[in-house]
Amino acid sequence: MTSSPPRRWEYRTLKPPREATQKEARDPTEELNELGREGWELVDTIDFTGGGTKLLVLKRPRDEGDGDE
Repeated sequence: MTSSPPRRWEYRTLKPPREATQKEARDPTEELNELGREGWELVDTIDFTGGGTKLLVLKRPRDEGDGDE
């Protein structure tokens, strides 16, 4: 039985867009839809201690021909 190699992923983070006061985030739907068209999927958030989202974590399958290790 032959097993296929494990799927490889690439990751990126996106800072939620902030309004001028830096207290409220703008709706990131437009940026997320653009990234989705590029194959990125939102998988997690990294939050500030005490609340609020610091980063959005996205991933997509890595191209098999990509030579980076």
